[in-house]
Amino acid sequence: MKAFSILRTAAALFSMASAQAGAPPQLDLRGYGGDTGIITILHGGQASDPYFTLQALLLAHDNGLDMAAPAARFVDWLVPLQKPDGTFDRFCREGDHWKSCKTADADDSLLAMWLRLLQTMPAHVKASPALRRSQVASRAALAHLYQPSRGVYMVSPVYLHGLFMDNLEVWSLRVREAPGTRGGVPPEQLARAIHDTFWDPVNRRFLVSTQLEQRSQQAAFYPDHVAQLFPLMVDFPLLPAAADVHYRDWMRQHRSAWLAQGRTDYPWGIIAVLALRRQDTDTARCWLRHSVPMRHSARWAVTDEVAFQILDSQGVREASPAASCR
Repeated sequence: MKAFSILRTAAALFSMASAQAGAPPQLDLRGYGGDTGIITILHGGQASDPYFTLQALLLAHDNGLDMAAPAARFVDWLVPLQKPDGTFDRFCREGDHWKSCKTADADDSLLAMWLRLLQTMPAHVKASPALRRSQVASRAALAHLYQPSRGVYMVSPVYLHGLFMDNLEVWSLRVREAPGTRGGVPPEQLARAIHDTFWDPVNRRFLVSTQLEQRSQQAAFYPDHVAQLFPLMVDFPLLPAAADVHYRDWMRQHRSAWLAQGRTDYPWGIIAVLALRRQDTDTARCWLRHSVPMRHSARWAVTDEVAFQILDSQGVREASPAASCR
């Protein structure tokens, strides 16, 4: 009996070890907020923008990191601060407290990502009347931004133009929703409207906005060049070429400019995650070599931290000094 007990204990320990070995890596956002659930833009930062938090948490979720714990704390912190019209503000630290200090840049994309995040935690939402009410309010607020004449979503009730990348965020929500909760806009219909509204057949590029003045502005890395790559980040199907070709063309034109972004801006880690997804490990390794020295600095956003943890969890390491990273 004693031998059987020892064997049973050993088997249990082996089973536990196997389960732990198969568990997804935990997202670690220590330093990006506190025990309240808030997640800041920067390490030890004084500002929190729900857009960046939602982008970071969904990036982690979509790429194999377990973000359930920080996500649950965050939604419980944010939901009481949702405004009566269903939208959200940005927040600044004042002493030991956080207060609303700015309106959101774009209500459409933020609402879409909020609803997407709630999709990832059905049990938590089911147990929370506040989150269930938030789902209803957020869906109504997003539906209010739909512009039937174009078939796409406006930025907000104040800014009545549409943005390409924002609409891709809404489409990313729509393809994951049950048919009865899509606000009457099937994802296939929205995809076609996005393409027809933003594709510029003359210059063979996606426009970033429905604003006429942006057509004459000189293209910048953000938003113009990033916008061309964004469809691949959300698996949007209506591309000007096959996905691999589209990705390679973008890297051929903009890889060097992207890898240098951290010198004056944020390093755009979400593109490194896309490189890994496209099996372009060399490019992901080059991003690490260029960008890791600025980790937790004023030019390292929470999204970059999540990108770093995704690459690290999949064994991607910095390119050697001899590697060509241009």
